[in-house]
Amino acid sequence: MKRREFIKSSGLKAITALAGTSWFLKACHTEEDMIGEPNWIVEGSFDRPLFIPSTVSNGVTLNAQFGTSELLKRKSSNTLGYGNGILGPTIRANTSETINVLLQNGLSEETNIHWHGLILPENMDGHPKDVASPGGSLQYTLPIQQRAGTYWYHPHPHGSTARQVFMGLAGMFIVNDSEEAALNLPSGEFEIPLIIQDKHFDGASLDYSPNEDEIMTGFLGEQILVNGIHAPVLDVASGWYRLRVLNGSTARVYNLALNGLPLHIIGADGGLLRAPETVSNILLGPGERLDLLVDFSSQPIGKEFYLVSNKFSQYNAQGRQAFNIMKFRVDRTASGSFTLPSSLSTIPVLDHLQAVATRTFDIAAMTGGEGGHSGMGRHSINGKIFEMDRVDETVQAGTTEVWEFDNMMGDEIHPMHVHGVQFQVLHRMGGRNQVMPAEKGWKDTVLVMPGEKVKVIMTFPQYRGVFVFHCHNLEHEDDGMMLNYQIV
Repeated sequence: MKRREFIKSSGLKAITALAGTSWFLKACHTEEDMIGEPNWIVEGSFDRPLFIPSTVSNGVTLNAQFGTSELLKRKSSNTLGYGNGILGPTIRANTSETINVLLQNGLSEETNIHWHGLILPENMDGHPKDVASPGGSLQYTLPIQQRAGTYWYHPHPHGSTARQVFMGLAGMFIVNDSEEAALNLPSGEFEIPLIIQDKHFDGASLDYSPNEDEIMTGFLGEQILVNGIHAPVLDVASGWYRLRVLNGSTARVYNLALNGLPLHIIGADGGLLRAPETVSNILLGPGERLDLLVDFSSQPIGKEFYLVSNKFSQYNAQGRQAFNIMKFRVDRTASGSFTLPSSLSTIPVLDHLQAVATRTFDIAAMTGGEGGHSGMGRHSINGKIFEMDRVDETVQAGTTEVWEFDNMMGDEIHPMHVHGVQFQVLHRMGGRNQVMPAEKGWKDTVLVMPGEKVKVIMTFPQYRGVFVFHCHNLEHEDDGMMLNYQIV
């Protein structure tokens, strides 16, 4: 049964379009939002310096623990983090390297780490069954057998993922290789990680307490943080910058733009694209990443630019308001020069004719049963809710399959993430009705808007075992919108 059959007092249709038409979506922050009250973003003064997480490499220990951070200006909040305060360090690795990470659980509940986007053995992936008890630990040995890219890490205990991520447990994982190094892309101070998250506060305190409607639609916060700082500013030189952007929110989608400056997309979830894709704005769903080049070289000293999220809906609480996320301020002249490459990488095309199977997953339907919200049912895939020990799909190692995520009859946004593999987007029917610029490479998470059906193609690795796939709206995932698949 569809969500619109559960929701009261609304006749809004989920009619989707972008770039010339309007998104009419029913996702909302609260029941009041659904009938017209906006969920307004609270902007700050954009005068706090952007925090850049520290960088670590092999042999790191991550302590999941309670802490405090000044998320809002001059206001301290309790948080979770992998060190002293919110978030964790950026882990850097090289292709063909093996990275060892020790997780120490200083929380009062179970936790683990999922290495989002990395292709790893089953027991290293961070399946919800593989958790550390309070006071316990987990040793991760991560063979990096994939191309350069912007990946990330976060907890994955079933039923607690959204809250633990929201409270601060997350960090970037960057892989480098020789192909990327040969491009001489901006680096050092000109390579900036940006972890974008929305937060809700009770006074000055970070507050994760979604009501039943917010579990249904996804929990939306009113303050936007970048690297754990509300409304930050970054002073930049008049040159080219590489921005590694992660949507680390539990549910919010961003329609990113930079005050009219073009965004040159050079990579997405699974690394470099074949060639740069230049856009004025781009939707980024939870769990997705963008690797962007931005040219400040012709800008005068004192010029300011805002990274913004533009409107993309009239009726969706998270899409009907444009807002500023952070500020860039040109304060000096850069030395040296950079030319945008015309070619970036060679990506083999997976042929759908070689697929041994096509599987269709209905992600629009709700299902009833115990645990439903006010009689509204629960999120499901093909009518099934996650069970830890049940295998829902079985695939053969080394084979290629097409998976189809069908949200044509749905009215909620579902970013679909598959563990243990990277895929290519073949086709989008309905809604935006095209493969988007950032989808022209390897992906592990694909944004499926209401009224859309998206086909992806993937070749499964030789790692045998049980992995999960799920909606990366983390409230939906915790609600049961996740299944197991087994590679045999």
